[in-house]
Amino acid sequence: MAKITLDNLAHSYLPNPQGEDDFALKELNHDWRDGEAYALLGASGCGKTTLLNIISGLLRPSQGRILFNDQDVTDAPTAERNIAQVFQFPVVYDTMTVRQNLAFPLKNRGADAAYIAARVNQVAQMIGLDADLDRRARGLTADAKQKISLGRGMVREDVNALLFDEPLTVIDPHMKWELRTQLRALHHQFGHTMIYVTHDQTEALTFADKVVVMHEGRVVQIGTPQQLFEAPEHTFVGYFIGSPGMNLIPARIDGDKAYINGTHMQLARGYKPLEGKVEIGVRPEFAKLSQTEGMPIKVRRIEDVGRHKIVRAEFFGSEINIIADEDETVSADMNRVSFDAAHINVYANDWRVPGEVA
Repeated sequence: MAKITLDNLAHSYLPNPQGEDDFALKELNHDWRDGEAYALLGASGCGKTTLLNIISGLLRPSQGRILFNDQDVTDAPTAERNIAQVFQFPVVYDTMTVRQNLAFPLKNRGADAAYIAARVNQVAQMIGLDADLDRRARGLTADAKQKISLGRGMVREDVNALLFDEPLTVIDPHMKWELRTQLRALHHQFGHTMIYVTHDQTEALTFADKVVVMHEGRVVQIGTPQQLFEAPEHTFVGYFIGSPGMNLIPARIDGDKAYINGTHMQLARGYKPLEGKVEIGVRPEFAKLSQTEGMPIKVRRIEDVGRHKIVRAEFFGSEINIIADEDETVSADMNRVSFDAAHINVYANDWRVPGEVA
């Protein structure tokens, strides 16, 4: 297990980068705590896999250092970092049996035969392949092969970190929840430092202690699922986390009031004058329809998704979403909306402004 330190880390795939836009991974300075489970979350091309490959040693950063437990491993090859990595598509030895595939990392390090047998059986049960231990990998399905890859990554108990690069892409949807649960159980049992790359917010939020949200090569927030939901530090986090995502509405902020198209709403905090692009951000869960209270809106349509209703509306030229409870009546004359002041975030140039207690 290891604390992972990213020290002034950045990477460009260009030979002579001239500015920030030339960097696929923009400057990072973070400590990831020993024994925690992290998810790297973001859209395709945001730098997740680049960062994971730097941590694993498959890629050398063009700037900065990476440290395991305060030891500089920037130039250390992958084999010396004592990590296990599971890739997006299965990497298995087709001519070997499931048992031989799972045992390979342990045999390669000279582990005791009795320990290998016990550990392989334990991991095979975790991944649901205990009945297939003596089958050759060649004849198995793609999702079964990926489970072998997962098992081979999990079989060693002494690794510094376990790295997962979108490992459930080829797994049957019905198995994904079960395997995520097993990975979490493994983490609680052995306390490995785990980093899990995904573009799926459900995978990230159900797997990780902390979610690292990346956008255009930059880490925009590291936090618990609750922190990402209630206080997104960047508008991308608000948009990307949640279904539907956060409502973002252009506004003018004056102290503890937000002005929109000449009307105003009360804020829970006060703000100094803000420049540039100024917006308020409100989760659909903290917006409420009414016949009489709040600001006028135009309801465009209502989507009943079973557990709740999503109201799609226009609000002074901005499209917004409102979530109503499943048993809540939504009538044609409900054409006003109010927001919970305690859950209104203020953003200047896409970054959250903390504000002061009003």
